[in-house]
Amino acid sequence: MEVKLDKRYPLEVDAARAWQVLRDVKAVAGCMPGAEITEQLDATHYKGTVKVKVGPANAAFGGDIEVKQLDEAARRLQLFGKGADRGGSSASMDLTATVEPGETPASSVLVGQAAVVVNGKFAQFGGRMMTQVSDMLLAQFVDNFRAAAAALPGPEAAAPAPAPQAAREINGLAILWNLIKGWLAGLFGKRA
Repeated sequence: MEVKLDKRYPLEVDAARAWQVLRDVKAVAGCMPGAEITEQLDATHYKGTVKVKVGPANAAFGGDIEVKQLDEAARRLQLFGKGADRGGSSASMDLTATVEPGETPASSVLVGQAAVVVNGKFAQFGGRMMTQVSDMLLAQFVDNFRAAAAALPGPEAAAPAPAPQAAREINGLAILWNLIKGWLAGLFGKRA
C-alpha cells in the first residue's frame, strides 16, 4: 500500500536556523518520535531504528537511509529510507523536504513531499487510517523540529529555549485514541 504526503508547516523561526536542523539527518531523526540514527556509514548512508509501541506489543524496525540530495542553495534535502521488522512488515519512504522563506524574516515554511510504501501487517490498516496516523506523527515531528530550530542561536541573539525531549517510542494507544476522537467529532460535525 502506498500513501502520498504533501505538507506545508509554517515555522516561527528564520529559514537559516530551520535549514541548519533539516540538513542534519541525525537532528531530523531526533525530531521524529521513536526514530534514532544508530550508525553513520559514510557521508550519505545511515542505519537507524524506529520503535513502535501499541499497548503491550512492541516492534522495532531497522533500516537504511540514503541522502540522495543535499542542496544548500535551494535548502532542499532528498532522502530514501527503507526498513523491516521481525514480524514481516516492511516500509520505504522517498522524501523531499525544503525550507522556504516565510512571510517575515523571522519565519519560514517547512515543505515536504513523501511517498510511503508499507507492506505486511501494517498495510492492513488501510490508506485512510495510515494518512491519519501520518498526520499525527508529522504534527509531533514538526513541534520537535520547531523547538530544535528555535534552540539554535539566531539573529536576534535571544536566549534559546530548551528543546523538548522527543519521545523514544510511538505510542499506538495515544494515536488510536486521537483517531477515535477525530472520527467521533467528524460524526457530529466538529473537527478535532
